[in-house]
Amino acid sequence: MLRSLLAAAALALCATPAAAEVVEKSADHFVLKYNIGLETTPEDIYLSIGDVGQWWDSAHTYSGDARNLTLPLEVGACFCEAMPDGTTFEHGRVLEADPELGVLLDAPLGPLKGKTTMSRLSIGWSGVHMGWELVMTYVVRGPGVGAYADAVDGVMRVQYGRLIYFVEYGQTPLDD
Repeated sequence: MLRSLLAAAALALCATPAAAEVVEKSADHFVLKYNIGLETTPEDIYLSIGDVGQWWDSAHTYSGDARNLTLPLEVGACFCEAMPDGTTFEHGRVLEADPELGVLLDAPLGPLKGKTTMSRLSIGWSGVHMGWELVMTYVVRGPGVGAYADAVDGVMRVQYGRLIYFVEYGQTPLDD
């Protein structure tokens, strides 16, 4: 019980990163950016990104179970979800995967699928005093997609917080 409460408190702190905001927004585009300093290594961050099924929120999957998600860290790989009926749903594609820089995806997530002309999700890091800054940016363009900015921001803040928790503690947030 105490462990669950501590995990919930840690996740709540991570769910509102030091810098998290809608950087730009218009009728036809938006840019989200999240960043926070962590005491870890780029290798730990990189490997954690690829372990998406361990940190992604199951509530934001089609199958209801984040463990059905895969994200191989190689160019051209599918950010995919195995569905209960045996089919695979493609959430995005890896455009860049570099252990020294991070990962870039073409990822029109959730309600954005079929509505975007561009959707780039990048997760990377830069060196800061006493650690590394984990940076996630989501750039989305397409007719009318600006209306989704606040809702998508809410979901991506949670995903970012869960990634931070996974990087820092090496376990699934709240033991999903």
